[in-house]
Amino acid sequence: MSRVVLVTGGAGYVGSNACKALADAGYLPVTYDSLAMGHEWAVRWGPLERGDIRDEARLGDVMRRHRPEAVLHFAASAYVGESVVHPAEYYSNNIAGSLNLLNMMRREHVDRIVFSSTCAVYGAPEAMPISEGTPTDPINPYGATKRMVERMLADFGHAYGIRSMSLRYFNAAGADPSLEVGEDHDPETHLIPIVLDVAAGTRPFVTVYGTDHPTPDGTCVRDYTHVSDLASAHVLALERLSESGARPAINLGTGNGVSVAEVIESARAVTGRPIATVAGPRRPGDPPTLVADARLAARELGWRPAHPSIEAIISTAWAWHQARSVGTAQRRRAAAV
Repeated sequence: MSRVVLVTGGAGYVGSNACKALADAGYLPVTYDSLAMGHEWAVRWGPLERGDIRDEARLGDVMRRHRPEAVLHFAASAYVGESVVHPAEYYSNNIAGSLNLLNMMRREHVDRIVFSSTCAVYGAPEAMPISEGTPTDPINPYGATKRMVERMLADFGHAYGIRSMSLRYFNAAGADPSLEVGEDHDPETHLIPIVLDVAAGTRPFVTVYGTDHPTPDGTCVRDYTHVSDLASAHVLALERLSESGARPAINLGTGNGVSVAEVIESARAVTGRPIATVAGPRRPGDPPTLVADARLAARELGWRPAHPSIEAIISTAWAWHQARSVGTAQRRRAAAV
């Protein structure tokens, strides 16, 4: 009999990949998702329970019926710019929603949770790479809400015995190599899918925000981590929690910084297509470089990225992009008949 894990936000990009990794490891993922940003088609490895994490009655009913042994918590509002314009929604969904989830875990005697956190908790540190010892100083409401949930988890662990691990990942990218799930946001804000839209001819150009950063080529440098590698880390974290108590927050990244210009050049090589660019101004609060020190993940979880190169990441993203485009075209033709 499969071991049940509740996956909040399991219809989203990283959450759906984590559901696949859970199923491969012998778990039954039960997706709890409002579908405000997630996709019903991405729920393929277990049942879907539609609901908001702030809905106490609905969440309680789902937990009582499925009796999960643990929770993977992805459900959150997750656009940095939007969090600045609409902070109330972020504090409501990310903090109040997480508090409701934790209280329901206490009530239903579920004592393990792996939390999807972010490098945004660090703000704009000057020293690179970023280790878990780097001070946390978020510069936007999104990062602040994630940091607050991390604090809540620590307090709930001390007071109520809930064992947790917060995984701070950097830039999730790529697609499931078997093309069952991939990245599909609306609006799309991530660099790689935007670049691939330009390669596919569905966008005219990609805007490069800042060409005068203090980096080797003047464009921002980021640490891109394949989504399948992030998914596997969540399973490893869950299993680590079953063996011992709460663990510290852990970075997930490759340790390799790749600039915006390098991403675009790699995408040109992978797709064999021209990709037009337009130089734009720097975005306020956009750190020039964010690169992870991921040695703790290797030590604590035995985690090492299986897809470390940007070319491998873009190749899976491009394969998904093309497959999705074919599927969309087929659905449109069928609807027109």
